[in-house]
Amino acid sequence: MTVQRLQDTTVVRPLPRPDATRTMLCLGFCGGGTGPFRPWLDVLGEDTELALLCYPGREGRFAEDFAPDWDALAEDATDAVALAMAEAPDRAFQLFGHSMGGWMAFDVAVRLAERGAPLPEGLIVSACNAPDRGVTERDRFPRIEDTEGRLLEWMRTTGLLPAHAADDPDLREMAVELMRADITVRDSYRPRPGVTTTVPVHLLHGEDDEVIEPSVAEEWARCATGGLTVTALPGTHFYTRTVWAELPRHFGTGTDEEEHA
Repeated sequence: MTVQRLQDTTVVRPLPRPDATRTMLCLGFCGGGTGPFRPWLDVLGEDTELALLCYPGREGRFAEDFAPDWDALAEDATDAVALAMAEAPDRAFQLFGHSMGGWMAFDVAVRLAERGAPLPEGLIVSACNAPDRGVTERDRFPRIEDTEGRLLEWMRTTGLLPAHAADDPDLREMAVELMRADITVRDSYRPRPGVTTTVPVHLLHGEDDEVIEPSVAEEWARCATGGLTVTALPGTHFYTRTVWAELPRHFGTGTDEEEHA
């Protein structure tokens, strides 16, 4: 993999900021791409460069096969993050992941540590239960056995299916194929016993998210030996539109946080 290809298709920088002192690198969720994170450019300060990890099988990597399972995707993501951050060794970086992306961000941080590679200064995980539980029935949202109609409705509700795609049979078919591929990867996740991270973790979740366990803070504390901060925000799995649009404002700030040792 060449550096040029990595920059253009795997780690996408919507607005390069060469003078930034920090990189916010976002990892996607089931059925998603880089699009949901791009509006955050208007929220992040000039000292932070937004970088978006694109998984195989979509956007600029459309010609590539989907990752067959969790381990393959995690290795792909870890390679990309390690190479991207090696290009700016003096710049701090944070990893952000939402839902499945939260587990992926955690796994990438663990794999970076195992390689002896530079670690993020912070790990921000959103709308995901503790990774050491593995995939439970509560986490299977959406589900591989859902009908095409149900998956399309879920994507419409969450904003993953824009109007132009919903009206195009070919685009609808592609969206469902991508969603099922990501669900297959998510459902193949198997936690390794006793694996933790020393990177400080900030967990955010919606107050009314039915996916999240009531004991999510205590469960994440087992995995986050470098410290854990928990922030509950209005809304469900994707919060509210207003909260999502300004989610970076809650990274490391706010009055509704709970610190866990």
